[in-house]
Amino acid sequence: MEETPGIVITGASGRMGQMLVREVTASSECRLVGALEREGHPWIGRDVGEAMGGAALGVTVTDDALEAFATAQAVIDFTAPAATVAFAGLAAQARAVHVIGTTGLSSEDLAAIAAAARHAPIVRAGNMSLGVNLLVALTRRVAEALGEGFDIEIVEAHHSRKVDAPSGTALMLGEAAAEGRGVLLEDVADRGRDGMTGARRPGAIGFAAVRGGDIVGEHDVLFAGPGERIVLRHVATDRAIFARGAVRAALWGQDRAPGEYSMIDVLGL
Repeated sequence: MEETPGIVITGASGRMGQMLVREVTASSECRLVGALEREGHPWIGRDVGEAMGGAALGVTVTDDALEAFATAQAVIDFTAPAATVAFAGLAAQARAVHVIGTTGLSSEDLAAIAAAARHAPIVRAGNMSLGVNLLVALTRRVAEALGEGFDIEIVEAHHSRKVDAPSGTALMLGEAAAEGRGVLLEDVADRGRDGMTGARRPGAIGFAAVRGGDIVGEHDVLFAGPGERIVLRHVATDRAIFARGAVRAALWGQDRAPGEYSMIDVLGL
């Protein structure tokens, strides 16, 4: 029988990393072949299952990405922009599918990732959940149907430890709305209002970020027109939805041609 794809999890000690380890080891469609952490991390050299407080999984945590990726068919990466860019190059060398859930990427980061995608498949999304990607598709359609007679505002809420704003998901939604209107988000985004800002700029797509407590993720897309409002909403209550989506993306990417893909591609939307 042909072996199932081997997956490496980066940032294995983090909340998302541990959830991904559990999701991969619970799946019959893939195998955990590597767990990566930064140099000097106390988990280095330990079995990842035991480090997580459970049974041994036979996978030792390492800080050697090149060695870990060499045995993998996919890498799932929810870390930080600088690390993700480095991992993209190494995953491309290994011809492994690189699934990127990292947010806060700059234009320079995205250019480096695009260069790596010339050599191997990369699936990148600000949010890996099925529901959110359906929301993205709906946002594009509604923005296209309503036109500029409706103002668009995107409101997102996350836990108090989130370090970037707007969220990657909010930006995905903004990109979808802009695409529906046939404009570039960078030309119409309004990402901060404070003081005497004046009237709302016609055609702008506004963003607001809420941070507090242990909110997993909430996203509202508001279309406000004369005499009526339409609100599209997604509420996440369990981070496992992101892990499930990431594993699905890693499996979908097997045998795909090099290039950049999104969860819209994975889900056939």
